[in-house]
Amino acid sequence: MSEELTWLPAWRIRDLIGKREVSCVEVTEHFLGRIEEFNPVLRAFEQVDHAGAREQARRADRAVAGGEPLGPLHGIPTSVKSHIRVEGLHYVQPGTDVVSTFDDICVERLRRAGAIIIGTNTMMGAGADLTLARDRPGVFSPFNWDAEALSPWDTTRVPGWSSSGGAATAAARLLPVTIGSDGGGSTRLPAAYSGVVGLHTSRGLIPHVNYDKPTMLLTASYGPLARYVRDAALFTRAMSGGDGRDYVSLQDDTPDPVEALDRGVEGMSMAWTEDFGFAATYATADSARIIDVARAAAQSLTTLGATVDPTEEVWEDRAERGTVRWTVEPSVYEVMVGTNSAPLPALDPVLYREQAQSRARNWEHFQRLFRRYDVILSVTAQRIAAPVEEWERAWTVDGPTFPGGSFAPVYCSHTMIFNWLGFPAVTVPCGFVDGLPVGLQIAAWHGREDLVLRVAAAFQQAFPRDEHPVVS
Repeated sequence: MSEELTWLPAWRIRDLIGKREVSCVEVTEHFLGRIEEFNPVLRAFEQVDHAGAREQARRADRAVAGGEPLGPLHGIPTSVKSHIRVEGLHYVQPGTDVVSTFDDICVERLRRAGAIIIGTNTMMGAGADLTLARDRPGVFSPFNWDAEALSPWDTTRVPGWSSSGGAATAAARLLPVTIGSDGGGSTRLPAAYSGVVGLHTSRGLIPHVNYDKPTMLLTASYGPLARYVRDAALFTRAMSGGDGRDYVSLQDDTPDPVEALDRGVEGMSMAWTEDFGFAATYATADSARIIDVARAAAQSLTTLGATVDPTEEVWEDRAERGTVRWTVEPSVYEVMVGTNSAPLPALDPVLYREQAQSRARNWEHFQRLFRRYDVILSVTAQRIAAPVEEWERAWTVDGPTFPGGSFAPVYCSHTMIFNWLGFPAVTVPCGFVDGLPVGLQIAAWHGREDLVLRVAAAFQQAFPRDEHPVVS
């Protein structure tokens, strides 16, 4: 049984625990063993709490033995991105490394659902004093490649950023599910580069609190990375719902993201976009091949009874006037996106008005589109995982050579628009180019995680990807 656990869905492991066919300790020890074996190569973890995980597993087994009610994630080991608060573990982001005295709300809820918190995953900037050049926003200081996560498909390449360690962990199956954050694509993009499912959740769906430095998740979100859509949906449901500590958490319930998973897509209407009318600006010579894979995946949904119509609609590019203007608008709110400088830049009322009006036009554009279509489909990333050296240069010395003056809008070309608007979007593996994964992005109106996960589940069930990374 132990070896079978590696690739089993988390929901199936939970069933086995409930039936007493496997213990929580056995599950935890199995995945701790995989972390010990593969993490020295992948560098996917910032911190592994061996003692704490084992104690949580023993408590979970006592609950099973005592016939206590078991949560939907009972005994499932997981980890979170290193800038998500876990009581007793290091809270790490550029310029900060402290032991947290509290759990973030999503971690509280994972524990309440029975999950076992194994540790924290590395993220962009691991092991380095990562800084942004104030005179060149989006241009970063050099990275520490002795600490940054690497791709399990090819360890000379990156797994994407910034939920990099979580993506590598989920892809190599060091754990069944991890929790990332997405401020411009940072859950979906590493997921697409790494061949797993990654979900950016609606603004306010998963609440957040930071007592030490109050911030709001206005353009960023928490969400799962997992091999299986159902696992992602179960973890999303466990973390979702309003909380009075978070000013922007949702006040009303949204449709259950799990209940619709088996409904299929027959009768659903979907739009396909090549580039939202602007992302071709950031394409490379390889982008056409990558988009071809995603387009074919989107069209395959018609064999399941959906309609998929191409759209030539054009949305406005937030980065079209350059990276300086791309980063200022969210900084006005001091939201947690990981790029805010200290002190915050002075407010430019004219710029802020331009950004707000542009956002409103895009919002109204999607409002009209979603009156006709259930979801919109696109490629998640029009690039595949890059070699480490190329990636380093793109984010540092070569940054000013890219459209917009930074690699950031290039990397986030198809994803950032949904952060800006607060809409949910999921990526699901849909194929390979040059042996590296490609993702299909599925997005919908605010609060409709049920729709994007329903489509992703139908696609994954009909067209499963059974490939395993080299390092796994």
